[in-house]
Amino acid sequence: MALRRFRHSSPFAAAPQAQLGADTVWLANVGLQMCRRKQSGVSYQPQPSNAVPPPLQMPHYGISFGGAIARGFKKYATFAGRASRSEYWWWYLFTFLVYLVLGLLAYVVGITTSRDGGRTPGLLALPLIILFAVFALGIIVPSLALTVRRLHDAGYSGLFALLILIPYVGSLIIMIFALLPSSPAGAKYDPITTTPDPYAPYPAQSPYPG
Repeated sequence: MALRRFRHSSPFAAAPQAQLGADTVWLANVGLQMCRRKQSGVSYQPQPSNAVPPPLQMPHYGISFGGAIARGFKKYATFAGRASRSEYWWWYLFTFLVYLVLGLLAYVVGITTSRDGGRTPGLLALPLIILFAVFALGIIVPSLALTVRRLHDAGYSGLFALLILIPYVGSLIIMIFALLPSSPAGAKYDPITTTPDPYAPYPAQSPYPG
């Protein structure tokens, strides 16, 4: 009996339980701090506005697929200013889909209407081939302009777009640049206006940009 009382009343027997309680409290405090840091995180990416779209000369964050296509053609040869990541990637998804559809149609029609077993495409495929070539040539300028504006938005000079001329790795380098988030340094590429622009500053925003 005395031995049992000694074990239950001994501080050495209660030490593991006290240590376990202290570790639990410490882990709970660490988890709470991490949650608070995550919720209070900020980003320089402006918050997308669904109610009032920004002016054409400003980047549009969280733009839709159709809006990005329309904006890309409206700013056909505009190298000044900035472009958001959503503007950039929606545009290139659009060009990829058009390339894919026109290329497949031209191939299928050319093979099925060929008179020499597919060595030369048939005449019915000629309009599709011409349309493919016109589209490829027509989007060179807006795609280059969009790349320059995307570089501006990331805080870099548009001259980095010339890296695409490097064989094999040039396109990969541009893609990495295009993945970079918006930077407050890119505001220097915005047009200078006489009236305050509500889209010019970079307030603290959600850590989950659109």
